[in-house]
Amino acid sequence: MTTSTTENPENTTGAKPAEKGPKGLGIAGWGRWVWRTLTSMRTALILLFMLALGAIPGSILPQNVVSVDEVSTYFRENPELAPWLDRFYLFDVFSSPWYAAIYLLLFVSLAGCVIPRALVHAKAVRARPVPTPRNLGRMPYVARFSTDAAPETALEQARKVLKGYRVERYADSVSGETGYLREVGNVLFHFALLALLLALAAGSFFGYRGNMLVVEGDGFANTLPSYDAIYPGHWTDTDRFEPFTMHLDSFEASFISEGDLRGQAESYVAEVTYKEAPGAEEKQHTLEVNHPLSVDGVQVYLLGHGYAPEFQVHNAEGDLVFDQAVPFLHRETMSYTSDGVIKVPDTGGEELGFVGVFLPTAVEDAEGELTSSFPGPENPMVTLEAYRGDLGMVNPQSVYQLQTEGMEGLGESPVMAVGDTWELPDEAGSITFTGYKQYATLQSNRDGARLPALGAATVAVAGLLLTLFVRPRRVWVRATEGEDGRTRVELAGLGKTEVAGDNAEFHEITKQLAGRLRNESDDNPRTPSDPPESTTRGSDR
Repeated sequence: MTTSTTENPENTTGAKPAEKGPKGLGIAGWGRWVWRTLTSMRTALILLFMLALGAIPGSILPQNVVSVDEVSTYFRENPELAPWLDRFYLFDVFSSPWYAAIYLLLFVSLAGCVIPRALVHAKAVRARPVPTPRNLGRMPYVARFSTDAAPETALEQARKVLKGYRVERYADSVSGETGYLREVGNVLFHFALLALLLALAAGSFFGYRGNMLVVEGDGFANTLPSYDAIYPGHWTDTDRFEPFTMHLDSFEASFISEGDLRGQAESYVAEVTYKEAPGAEEKQHTLEVNHPLSVDGVQVYLLGHGYAPEFQVHNAEGDLVFDQAVPFLHRETMSYTSDGVIKVPDTGGEELGFVGVFLPTAVEDAEGELTSSFPGPENPMVTLEAYRGDLGMVNPQSVYQLQTEGMEGLGESPVMAVGDTWELPDEAGSITFTGYKQYATLQSNRDGARLPALGAATVAVAGLLLTLFVRPRRVWVRATEGEDGRTRVELAGLGKTEVAGDNAEFHEITKQLAGRLRNESDDNPRTPSDPPESTTRGSDR
């Protein structure tokens, strides 16, 4: 018989071929590692912390979604810093890409962490209690005593004593567990947190927020062009806004006039008339801070107020060409010194523009400069700068800015009180400061997910309470016949959340069981059982 062998011509030494080195994780391995890392509870906590940390700028810096005017004031007061902050969306924190990325990662992390945990807990609830350990003496609480009752009787009485426990029989012992609601509360809390995130996201996608400025005596219709700034959700139909209208009948602001808090706002009260739809009945409402108007699912909030000085402008021929109130934006809230722009395009000749400063309570400071000492209108005055030329109205521009390029300056006015008239140089006309009105800055907010969000928050609190106050516990009772013919009972308890030495409940169970067995002694009911001997160890947590 002939055998043939095939040799490797490259292996002339007879040594075994070298084994290949270990392979890398590969795409699937890296994917599993990224998923495990993302769905870990540690990552979820880090993302939750990052979400809270990212919200800090939104609480400190003015936000466009709340008040465009305050953002404009911040740009004016911080011309170098504000553009850099704007590059990182710090004036639109809650709609910024980086905040949305954290939000989305947190949602995925919680979902990947909680859903498997809920499935594991569902299996644990249906599973039998753990078998009785061989050596009960290692448990934090152990009690031993003898009784004349039979072992079966002792175990039967143990089942009765362990009310509220889920009990399972194992040979010469019973095992009982309770406190499953603790983990139920934990899972419920995290699912409620997921539901809350979903509700907030749904409100952002389907709702909208809009800001508007309404002068006393003027009205507002809930249409897209009526808003000064509007922030609709990605799936909001801007052609189907709720058709309500509102009229600002009057506005009253009061300020603290004495003490260290002088100048701080005391109350804002706006009286409004509104209709839920064209042709509907008119209704009255008192609008105050934190007391919004709720109409057709939209909440209208009062954010603040300001002054709208009233002016009359006559052209060179003496014709009245402008007569209305112009909103001025305040620089800060302690004096309400306000800046504004008056544009008069229809003069019958060259267009006129004015840049003004309104002082609610005008006084001279120590250096002789005019300033406002109080936000209330105790001595209202105004100063103006006049310009003549092309206002550039053909191009989009802010109503609060005057483009003076290509315009001729006509000089500065004297300080004007109510009723004063300034005759413009070069017979360009005149302007009269006739008085002032107040305006209210309002925000409308439609968020259909408010009630689901409230429900999710309530469930989260309930789950947290279960987690804090429900204590998972395990109890084992073993009953065996001793050499003296009596039944030896051994009871052990394990409280997973108690501090060391807190075993009062287990001791009470031991006393109840011993008392029941004393009355169940078969041979001699009057013969007392031996008093229980209990030992307490430190918690093994």
